[in-house]
Amino acid sequence: MERVGITLAGNILTDNVKMVEVYPEKGMLATIIKESLAVGGAVPNTAIDIKKIDPKMQVSVFGRVGRDDKGKYVVDVMRSVGLNVDGVKVSDSAPTSYSDVITVRGTGERTFFHNRGANAEFCPEDVDLNKLNCKILHVGYLMLLDAFDKVDENGETPMSAFLEKARSLGIKTSVDMVSESSGNFHRVAASALKHCDYAIINEVEAGEIVGILPRDKQGKLIEDNVKTIMERLLDMGVKEKVVVHCPEKGFCLNKDGKFVSVPSVKLPKGFIKGSVGAGDAFCAGALYGIYHGYDDGEMLTFANAVAVGCLSAPDSISGVRSKEDLISLINCL
Repeated sequence: MERVGITLAGNILTDNVKMVEVYPEKGMLATIIKESLAVGGAVPNTAIDIKKIDPKMQVSVFGRVGRDDKGKYVVDVMRSVGLNVDGVKVSDSAPTSYSDVITVRGTGERTFFHNRGANAEFCPEDVDLNKLNCKILHVGYLMLLDAFDKVDENGETPMSAFLEKARSLGIKTSVDMVSESSGNFHRVAASALKHCDYAIINEVEAGEIVGILPRDKQGKLIEDNVKTIMERLLDMGVKEKVVVHCPEKGFCLNKDGKFVSVPSVKLPKGFIKGSVGAGDAFCAGALYGIYHGYDDGEMLTFANAVAVGCLSAPDSISGVRSKEDLISLINCL
């Protein structure tokens, strides 16, 4: 059987985006200028972006939503762009997960308040790996999938076994994650990474896994540290590529030791309408490039282009467009 397409599994939620002029100090008030409802989470964001980049791509999604209006909304949006949503299960005991996203107008900086909801119930048994015919299975986000992230007495997680089985069936595996302060971040990541072909994460998450700071006290990126961090992640078991993204650059280190970095596009003042979903957009571009055999530099350049598209809109998906239109957008900046 020839494997085709990309499957996304994990977080499905809504983003309740609220735009403010400035994020308030503790105990103070800020006026909401504008608000909107949008899809959010690793699965809808990344899957929809891939489908918008290339409508001919076969893209399937797996996860859980609640039996409520927000769950129906997310599934309807995913279905409307041509995603296969047969793998989305409906919970009768938990609401659709959501995040209140506070976005600062002008900078695009955002803060999240998250309700785990039905995502906490999503579990390995919800995905029949034997029936998947995809080439790549991307799972996100580690640390927000309670049933996958439980660490047993041996330091292993259900996610680890899930990814190991997928690889044994000939499926390439990829993960994304979020920083989280429970104290289990390193253990959850370490258990999963040894069964990943690709890890696509930001510099904060990457540094937290291995205990190396990617930035100095003034917030300046330390590129030598980023490379060392990525080397450590390969040592932890990532099979093919570690991809790290941050506002300044995208980085890729592959199993042969080739290290590539591509600077982010310099954007004109006022271009950024919001940064929610930008990491997922970069991830979508990276997955698309990996799937189609781009070299590492081409992959990073295209991933940057998808992220730029995302930044042009206040929500997570509206700014992403076709591959051709994204390339035209970058060429015009």
